[in-house]
Amino acid sequence: MEKSTATQPQLGFLGMCRWAWRQLTTMRVALILLLILALAAIPGSLLPQRIQDPGRVTRFLEDNGAWGEFLDAIQMFDVYSSIWFSSIYLLLMVSLVGCVVPRSAQHWKAMRSAPPKAPRRLGRMPGYVEFASAGEPQEILDTAQERLRKLGYRTSRHDDHVAAERGYLRETGNLVFHISLLVATLAMAIGSLFGYQGQRILIEGDTFTNSLVAYDSFEPGSYYDPDNLPDFRLTLDRFTSSFDDTSPGSQFGQPRTFEAAVTTTVDGRSQAHTLKVNEPVRVGGTGIYLTGNGYAPEITVRDATGKVVHSGPQVFVPGGDAGYTSEGVIKVPDAAGTQMGFVGVFLPTATQNAEGELISSFAELRNPYLVMSGYTGDLGLDSGVPQSVYSLEAENMTQMTDESGEPLLLEMGVGQTQELPGGGSVTFDGVKRYIAVDISQDPTQGLMLVSAIFVLLGLGLSLFIPRRRMWVRVAGDRVEVAALARGEDPMVERAARDLAADLGAGSADAGAADNGSAGRDSVTSTTGSRIAPGRD
Repeated sequence: MEKSTATQPQLGFLGMCRWAWRQLTTMRVALILLLILALAAIPGSLLPQRIQDPGRVTRFLEDNGAWGEFLDAIQMFDVYSSIWFSSIYLLLMVSLVGCVVPRSAQHWKAMRSAPPKAPRRLGRMPGYVEFASAGEPQEILDTAQERLRKLGYRTSRHDDHVAAERGYLRETGNLVFHISLLVATLAMAIGSLFGYQGQRILIEGDTFTNSLVAYDSFEPGSYYDPDNLPDFRLTLDRFTSSFDDTSPGSQFGQPRTFEAAVTTTVDGRSQAHTLKVNEPVRVGGTGIYLTGNGYAPEITVRDATGKVVHSGPQVFVPGGDAGYTSEGVIKVPDAAGTQMGFVGVFLPTATQNAEGELISSFAELRNPYLVMSGYTGDLGLDSGVPQSVYSLEAENMTQMTDESGEPLLLEMGVGQTQELPGGGSVTFDGVKRYIAVDISQDPTQGLMLVSAIFVLLGLGLSLFIPRRRMWVRVAGDRVEVAALARGEDPMVERAARDLAADLGAGSADAGAADNGSAGRDSVTSTTGSRIAPGRD
């Protein structure tokens, strides 16, 4: 006789699709995707992003070579618009929709259905009390039903017992939480489609007019028309900051305040504001956020003929150290004879370390000092290839040297002038402050606020409201009270005891009991009432 072997049925393409859909629409997968999305957002906070600070991205790429190019290839500098982040985002939305919609329908049916009947053996419930009846069975059931309704239970009356249930708001809160999370996710997507975001650096005294050409970088949504930009102007009057210079240890030099005094002008009417971190200024539905700040040394460059070929403040970008050591570039394409370029480091509080090197020991302007190297030759500005204003393309340039043939190093305090070889000079006139602002318009901000409120509300309901069922049964001269919780509920035993007491358990020589082993004998109290086996 041949031995038969069992063969597994083949799912096929449609079967695999149904299986994948069932897996995707489970709450477990939705939570996993939410965790993955949170992890995927981490690079966006650790690495500079083009939409916020294109200058830092360019500098990171220059400093890190092949490693920076690899990170750029996998969109680590455009995390929130990358293909992989968007894929996780879309999967999360699909999972939430597929999970929440069926659960909402099931919950609606459950809320409209009657509480389940009492099981045969109530003594198995976590909360259980049995006592001798002190009245008519129907009167006891009427009293139990009335008491349970006052406690917020939905009740159902049967011949020999009352069934009650409460805590549907727990599941309601759970659904509200997930629906609000879904709405917030959709609001973010809609806001990115119909809003815009742009960046601009403002030096003290500068005025920004809200037009497309005035932005340093501009990212419109797919369906946003830049011709509809709100009409307003923004002037940076003054920027002040303070740093801790009294606390010892790691707190020394930590920033304490950043405040920008700005003036907005709308329809000819001007209004003064104070712009702070996390305290934006709003103009005509547009939010203006303070995202960065730094120093802009005022530098005057003269060529060999004595003509001023560059004058004014130049933005220097902080390198990330506590002393605000900043780097910057000056390009002088109109100098007589040959073009010039300078690469410099600005030190707000210049000191020397133990090795004799110049460093900045504090972020405030206490001893401003400027150190620069100079180059002559072709800046490459006429090649048609875009260049960063924060870097100097020196491949076709020659470094300036002093009389001994060593590379020329220009070191200046405020008000000092250094002569250039072959004629010309550089003067360090002073220092101004600048700020980086993020200007954005999001039509879904109100919806996001409402969604966030309901997320917290739903989370609170799902965490703090217990789901509980209770039954009261009268069998002959005995009354049984049982309680069952869905999930952890340390009050379920007390709920059974309290209800039994309200029904006259105390006057009927009652004893309280909880669930115990089925094989253990019940105990009779001194007054004759039976106490079910339990932990009490």
